[in-house]
Amino acid sequence: MLLILLCIGNLTAQKASAQEATSYDPEKVYQEPTDPKVKEKVAQWQDLKFGLFMHWGTYSIWGIVESWSLCPEDHTFTQRKGPYAENWYDYKKAYENLQTQFNPTKFNPDKWAQAAKDGGMKYVVFTTKHHDGFCMYDTKYTDYKVTSSKTPFSSNPKKDITKEVFNSFRKQDFMIGAYFSKPDWHSEDYWWSYFPPHDRNESYDRKKYPERFKRFTDFTYNQVEELMTNYGKVDIVWFDGSWIGMDMTAIANMARKDQPGLIMVDRHGKPEYVNYLTPEQKVPDHFIPHPWETCMTMGKSWSYIEKEDYKPTRKLVQLLVDIVAKNGNLLLDVGPGPDGEWHQEAYDRLREVGAWIKTNGESIYSTKPVAPYRQDKWAYTGKDKALYASYLPEDKEMKLPPSVSFLAPAIAKNATVTLLGIKKPLKWTKAGDKIAVTIPAEVAMQVAGQPAWVFKVI
Repeated sequence: MLLILLCIGNLTAQKASAQEATSYDPEKVYQEPTDPKVKEKVAQWQDLKFGLFMHWGTYSIWGIVESWSLCPEDHTFTQRKGPYAENWYDYKKAYENLQTQFNPTKFNPDKWAQAAKDGGMKYVVFTTKHHDGFCMYDTKYTDYKVTSSKTPFSSNPKKDITKEVFNSFRKQDFMIGAYFSKPDWHSEDYWWSYFPPHDRNESYDRKKYPERFKRFTDFTYNQVEELMTNYGKVDIVWFDGSWIGMDMTAIANMARKDQPGLIMVDRHGKPEYVNYLTPEQKVPDHFIPHPWETCMTMGKSWSYIEKEDYKPTRKLVQLLVDIVAKNGNLLLDVGPGPDGEWHQEAYDRLREVGAWIKTNGESIYSTKPVAPYRQDKWAYTGKDKALYASYLPEDKEMKLPPSVSFLAPAIAKNATVTLLGIKKPLKWTKAGDKIAVTIPAEVAMQVAGQPAWVFKVI
């Protein structure tokens, strides 16, 4: 009954030194890892289903899109704003000077970890370095970092933000993930100031200046090695910016030597370094027969903005149910502010999602998708001998109808059907491949307003 067939989604890849993105089908290029420890870790990760993503850096001071306003490309997400916007050089100087203002004195990762745990999350991915090159950890290879004396927060006992985040979430038994941008727009060996950058790629011809690109490759290797050796157990390294076209062989070998079983996600890179697929800000419309994860913002922005528009709790729960039924995980992003706090709404949403998961989590964690996976308002998962049929109501649909029908072709004559949260079994009758379940009025009232209702058949 527990068939695991999956869907795809067209992701966008940037080829090295190319100006235009090239679409490709990840399902056709996915390569299952051969290392038994990696395979085991991927399986463990798939059982977790729900994780927290955090984009945080100096850009939170201005409340702008992370890093991308530095990129001299003409896109909606690269638009510069503010008093320095007219001149790119002035803008970059002012942007990088934000380092001297970064002082998030309300930073309390224990609070975040508790909120994420209460919300039902099981793993975390944190931006150790985004494309702008500012390091949220104590690297010795650049002074553009949170622990530099140029950064006011460097005098705080919690100055090594990445270490503090990882330690707090480990205490809550989270799987730990390090986001790391391979491009570095602060590095002279990537955006060499001799040549002004004209896009997201390095500002020089790497074939003409191979020694400079070799220095940058070594710099990247060394920074990743710091994360793999100085920050405790790391379960996932989440590489971004594969348009750089960097050879990942040495980095991967080093990382796996330091962190046996490490899950590597070199987004849009070579298949051997993409242990799971990462559709961004979208949910595939059918099943993917490989490990995958939708990374999505809780609001509209990856990073902090002053006035965020958070998705309703019902939407978040239904996204999770939909994704899990298609064999995926949900990595939900929250952007901390310049003071080191989340918007209160982010805490509120996680508390509300967690309340639903407290009752219905058995239909999410460690489950497998069950055919037909997603059909109409229904999502199907299973675990051991149990089938879970989740009913996803429309926005204005607050109560279950007097009767519902869903697919359960393998149901036994003596099977018990319950609604999670209600102990008393429900009456049901079989009609072909479906069963019709009667919902008493008092039960419908008792569970009214839920984001999703889960029926258990066993």
